[in-house]
Amino acid sequence: MNAVFPGSFDPITSGHMDVLTRAAKMFEQVTVTVMHNARKQGRHLFTLDERLDILREATAHLPNVSVDTFGGLLVDYMAQQQQGIIIRGLRAVSDYEYELQIAHLNRQIGDTETVFIMAATRWSFVSSSMVREIASYGGDISEMVPRASAAALRRKHDDVYAEREAALAAARRPS
Repeated sequence: MNAVFPGSFDPITSGHMDVLTRAAKMFEQVTVTVMHNARKQGRHLFTLDERLDILREATAHLPNVSVDTFGGLLVDYMAQQQQGIIIRGLRAVSDYEYELQIAHLNRQIGDTETVFIMAATRWSFVSSSMVREIASYGGDISEMVPRASAAALRRKHDDVYAEREAALAAARRPS
């Protein structure tokens, strides 16, 4: 059976990778689908193409994982691709309420099933938005994201990282 792991992945985090790696062990094929939402245009740090590139690099070691994109209703994508299961990651109880509503809607309008996979506890606090904010200040996000995401974030905020490293180096110099 095949599954789809949809999201915006701006960028993919270690929590996403945890869920995806575990899903790849349960399903023959998993397609990570970057959903393109025209209403969110301009609200992403990374372009659609950048997110696809980051995902391809981050998932290269998973032979049964592919990357795709779709704009529109997820249930339409599921029908077009003849996919069976939607994978959704949960970090906390607060995620569950929202995800349960979406799962019921997807089943109602598209006759698709959703499988929830709890992210490992160590990733329960990590979100793409928090990672983006920490990176925007030059903070260390290396444990929170795969290398592909960390490198892409560093490129986006190269000036901030350079200033922070210079300040840290100056603070370490003897007076």
